[in-house]
Amino acid sequence: MSTPAPLPVDPLKGLRGVYAAVLALESIVVALALLVLPKFGGGGGPVATSVVGGLAVLMLAAAFVQRRSWGLAVALVLQVALIVAGFLTVVGLGVMGVVFALVWGALLYMRQDVAGRMARGELPAQQQRPRE
Repeated sequence: MSTPAPLPVDPLKGLRGVYAAVLALESIVVALALLVLPKFGGGGGPVATSVVGGLAVLMLAAAFVQRRSWGLAVALVLQVALIVAGFLTVVGLGVMGVVFALVWGALLYMRQDVAGRMARGELPAQQQRPRE
């Protein structure tokens, strides 16, 4: 009896795990920003605190939906919201948002590279193994 062929590996599934991890780490960093928000002039008002806290919670929630087809779009919208809210409340938070945007840019570049290699059949999982 022959063994069934293994299911094809989806390399983009691994990237979705990386997206979720980055969102979880980003939510922690944004939540920690709540501790320093009151120390900056005018940045610690209740509206700013609510917006930053809400973004931290939404980023953590978005980490759990990265397996959905719309998960990446939610993550990118939250990234833009972090940058805008950061520059409106405390400039340092906006700069941190730009740093995370660079991380997301690198992840999207890797995603494009993996998708291109997958389309060309160049991934190691797509190579034919010699029969023994």
